[in-house]
Amino acid sequence: HPGMSITSYNGGAVVAMAGKNCVAVACDKRYGMQYQTVATDKNKVFKMHDRLYIGLAGLASDQATFHEKLKFRLAMYNLREERDIKPASFGKLVSTLLYEKRFGPYFIEPVIAGLDKDNNPYLFASDFIGAPLLPDMETNGFVTAGTCTDQLYGMCESMWRPDMEPEELFETISQCLLGALERDCLSGWGATVHVICPDKVITRTLRGRMD
Repeated sequence: HPGMSITSYNGGAVVAMAGKNCVAVACDKRYGMQYQTVATDKNKVFKMHDRLYIGLAGLASDQATFHEKLKFRLAMYNLREERDIKPASFGKLVSTLLYEKRFGPYFIEPVIAGLDKDNNPYLFASDFIGAPLLPDMETNGFVTAGTCTDQLYGMCESMWRPDMEPEELFETISQCLLGALERDCLSGWGATVHVICPDKVITRTLRGRMD
């Protein structure tokens, strides 16, 4: 389709949401080529360490490339620092990696969800040249990326509230994502949700409309 942006070529949606001492990140499972669905098990959320996950929306080849680059940079960081990277530092790293390629960018929109050492939620999103969006946790504790950001943003705005416990956070992010996927033909086919708590990560698979 001549008018289609390269970032929406493969489709997909990612959302992250903050709760009380917990944070959730979710993505759909569709992998497409324009309007044709190729696979229904595409993972777009990757674990960086136990308390830090990144979701990558956008072009699938750039998702894979950028994920491998991040794994390398984190391995080097861990060797040098002998500790896990802080979520805020990781956000800066992602922003820098994208911005240094700004003249031939990775066509991806990252969404980062993590907990800092005091178990405060950290959320980060950016465009494909790394301009950061750090939401106000008091009023808008969520970030979105992908082909149905308008629908996701509307769902999150109406359903999110501060200080949700892990189970309520899971329920809220799931309903927001599924509601948005219903209204977008480039993403869908079920979803994966990760809820990051101080002592564990809860991962669940959602069934969505299979069309």
